[in-house]
Amino acid sequence: MNLSYYKENAWWVSPFNETGPVREQTQPAGHVEIHDATLRDGEQTPGVVFSAEDKVRIAEKLVEAGVTRIEAGMPAVSAEDRRAITEIAHRFPQAQVYAFARAKTQDIDMARDAGVKGVVIEIPIGYPKLKYQFGWTWEHVLEKSVDCINYARSQGLKAVYFPYDTTRARAEDLEKLLTGLMQSAPPDSVGVVDTMGCALPQAVAYLVREVKRLTNGLPVEVHTHNDFGLAVAGELAGIAAGADVVHTCVNGLGERTGNAALEEMILCMNILLEMDTPYRLDRLGELCALVEKLSGVAAAPNKPFVGARNYMRESGIGVDLVRSCPLAMFATDPALFGRSGEIALGKKSGKASVQYYLERCGMTATDEQAAEMLARVKARGLEKRGLLDEAEFREIAAACLGA
Repeated sequence: MNLSYYKENAWWVSPFNETGPVREQTQPAGHVEIHDATLRDGEQTPGVVFSAEDKVRIAEKLVEAGVTRIEAGMPAVSAEDRRAITEIAHRFPQAQVYAFARAKTQDIDMARDAGVKGVVIEIPIGYPKLKYQFGWTWEHVLEKSVDCINYARSQGLKAVYFPYDTTRARAEDLEKLLTGLMQSAPPDSVGVVDTMGCALPQAVAYLVREVKRLTNGLPVEVHTHNDFGLAVAGELAGIAAGADVVHTCVNGLGERTGNAALEEMILCMNILLEMDTPYRLDRLGELCALVEKLSGVAAAPNKPFVGARNYMRESGIGVDLVRSCPLAMFATDPALFGRSGEIALGKKSGKASVQYYLERCGMTATDEQAAEMLARVKARGLEKRGLLDEAEFREIAAACLGA
């Protein structure tokens, strides 16, 4: 087959992704870049602490995976963070290294001194933040923003304007803020920031188009959180609406429920949207494993791409295809990521599962013996409320064969 939704030994996804109406709604307007925030927003995951050395190691793996726009941290946090940002900026000259800054000139000075190429300037615009946390109006936000954007650009830094909690802003506040910025301090790009992860993908798309309109077509960056499980979907909708940059964190780290997961975004961009990207699927495994180790945050076993059990099947139906024809059972071939399909033993197993384990253990059995083994496997799985390991199967098999 010579079809883009199918690639031998790689993937077999939905052909309906390629229909005219779907492509019209999902086609990126142009080049889209990933901005990875693992070293800043990812570290804001409660309990996660990266040393300067950790951050350099993660940055190295990001660059190897083709992710060269890296948010290296927030210099104002600590001397350790400043050291990490400086080392990353100097060690990876091929990367666009950014620092995260509050709307304060001293933060921008620290970013400049670290040698980064740009700053992400955060300031609130969400109405709950303005009303209850800061006691500001949009006029206060505009005044602070103008000074910092102009100052950052005067220091030779690219200015990403990051009006956080964008998705909970009042429409009139956002319009007046952006209109005022364009008159007094146009940034290099503007973020649509779903800080609370509460916007539908369609709302993210609407905001991307609206920000483009209000800023005369400035590049738009989308930053989403996963509170409703929509972080990746929101950024895909943003891409379709014309976003130029999407923000991610490796393994979906980030505050509360996390950010859009880098590895999931790359899979979607490369495979589902068929985008021509520089991102390396074959390098993602090492990157994700390193971040899991250094963060101490274990990925859920069923998490896309990195989950330990996402290529595992317990149900007996079709289990023989897990090894012989994996694309009949999975959308992506486990071998694409250096893995293989796994057959688990438990309450839901069938005869094919037992036969697989007999061959794996170098055993043979009659149909009657195999049936007895299956009955015992099911009973053990029900009793322990979980899966059996190979040692338990050998024990059952020995008992049945001995009998």
